[in-house]
Amino acid sequence: MIGITIDGCPHGIPLKVEDFTSDIERRKPRADGTTTRHEDDTPEIISGWFNGYTTGAPLTIVFRNSDIRSTDYIDIRNHPRPGHADFVARQKFGGFNDYRGGGHFSGRLTLALVAAGVIAKKILPKISINALVIEAGGSADISKAVKEAMEKEDSIGGIVECRAGYIAVGFGEPFFDSVESMISHLAFSIPSIKGIEFGSGFSSTKMYGSQHNDLIVDETGKTSSFNAGGVTGGLTNGNELVFRVAVKPTSSIAQSQKTFNLSTGQLEELKVQGRHDTCIALRVPVVLEAITAIVLADFVLLTKKK
Repeated sequence: MIGITIDGCPHGIPLKVEDFTSDIERRKPRADGTTTRHEDDTPEIISGWFNGYTTGAPLTIVFRNSDIRSTDYIDIRNHPRPGHADFVARQKFGGFNDYRGGGHFSGRLTLALVAAGVIAKKILPKISINALVIEAGGSADISKAVKEAMEKEDSIGGIVECRAGYIAVGFGEPFFDSVESMISHLAFSIPSIKGIEFGSGFSSTKMYGSQHNDLIVDETGKTSSFNAGGVTGGLTNGNELVFRVAVKPTSSIAQSQKTFNLSTGQLEELKVQGRHDTCIALRVPVVLEAITAIVLADFVLLTKKK
């Protein structure tokens, strides 16, 4: 079972179990290249909710796991997967970590982020947030790239872009709590995220200032270009928020790999069991939308308190 508790949730937000269906369905494995594991993922709201409305108390939502095959993970207890958190988790927690399914480091925990995102979006009725995979395995032909990786019994990464519109000017704070830093903080809570860029991002290093500067064209702050990605000085500038994340290839692959076996003290072949995504990036868009909504909702609530 996994779950999430949302503290500080405003009272009086209309909420029903069916509100979670659309985003949860989007997160589920459906396309080629995603895991064959299937969970019902019906949310159980166990606190902070009464008669169809949030109460203002901490809102707790849980999801029960049913499609479980824990025996697939017995070998990795002493024979950690390369590229995965198995080794560092064992070292940090003295071997008491729950290694089944990746435990605390499992991508399944993104389900809790999606659930929180559903609540956050209700606080942002006028803001649109949309994310999509724009590249996989270095190719814009995502289906072809995924198919080739599956044939090789390997995995690939991808780039996911998120855009949010109709955001007011001035969300965020200079320095520590800039919009970029708050979004980045949550983005890196999504397993497999290895990088993030806003607007022109790393390509801005190849531009002149005269090319990169977004010219302001009217009194609302609208700009003629979007190199800043909708954020200036850590604050939203009224233009579309645009950022992209880099998603690494899934660590668990069907190919045998040599890695150190802690029980024998030798490098040995490891054949990973279980059901894993060829391209986990395919399931990231709805999670990225969720964390964006959570950050923006926090800023909305903070603005109302001022």
